[in-house]
Amino acid sequence: MAEEILNKSKNESLVESAETSIVPTSEEIGVLGPVERTGFWLTRRMNFGVWKRFWTWCQRHVGSLWIYVATYNLMNVFGIENIEYSDPSRPLILVANHRSFFDMYTVSSVMFRRTTRPITLFFPVRAKFFYDNPIGWLVNLVMGWWSMYPPFFREEGEGEKRRFDKFSVRELIRICSNGKGHIIGFHPEGKRNLSDDEYSFLPAQPGIGKVILNAEPQVIPVFIAGLGNDLPKQILGNWAGGEKVRIWFGKPIDLSAYFGKRDSLRTHKEIADHLMEQISELGEQDRDWMAENVKV
Repeated sequence: MAEEILNKSKNESLVESAETSIVPTSEEIGVLGPVERTGFWLTRRMNFGVWKRFWTWCQRHVGSLWIYVATYNLMNVFGIENIEYSDPSRPLILVANHRSFFDMYTVSSVMFRRTTRPITLFFPVRAKFFYDNPIGWLVNLVMGWWSMYPPFFREEGEGEKRRFDKFSVRELIRICSNGKGHIIGFHPEGKRNLSDDEYSFLPAQPGIGKVILNAEPQVIPVFIAGLGNDLPKQILGNWAGGEKVRIWFGKPIDLSAYFGKRDSLRTHKEIADHLMEQISELGEQDRDWMAENVKV
């Protein structure tokens, strides 16, 4: 396996060189502290070339296995054929609701184990903790195999650090524009919804609309339910009768009507709101399925 990965790196060196040409300006990287800069450059390196292929192999054969072991008695998956039949030559954005720390990790495990398409994962993430703390770097490695990239410093109080986000937007648009097998996991809500109602949603944030308008990727909605934020409880529930985990993959969303519109905040928000409507429709399908199949 390792030899095969190393051999591929030579054949793809020109592609990697072109990709690495997109780097932050001195003004953008200069607003970060020493630890944040180190975390950024380390994680960035892990998301290119031979390293990215190695970590993707780990995701497919190691990461997906432990998630499967922890959820197989509870897992219910619908519409996985929409992922299988998507075009692997074009980047694919998965837009999903967000209620658990483990949402996208579980979705990625299902895709690795139930499809045969090429998969190279990227999860844009808030930089706080994952990039400003070595423990956060470790969590990125253990949980995401370094795929929590690119980072965004958009939290209130970050001040000048938001300047770095201009680079992250450019980088995310690049990832969503080109790349065989690229799958990008994105939560339009921007943060976890902590409501007890799993069919409620937070307002959509416009950032995803800007990325889609500029990159024009494939987009598939995903609704996720049944996952909690307590990892030991979640794992034990697989054998102790925990809540059923449901993952619904919708059909590709036709967003062509938006692509001729002005690149403005209003258009970005319109796209984001439309995405949340598609996710909500999947939620209603889940509500009907639960009423028919789960006795309360």
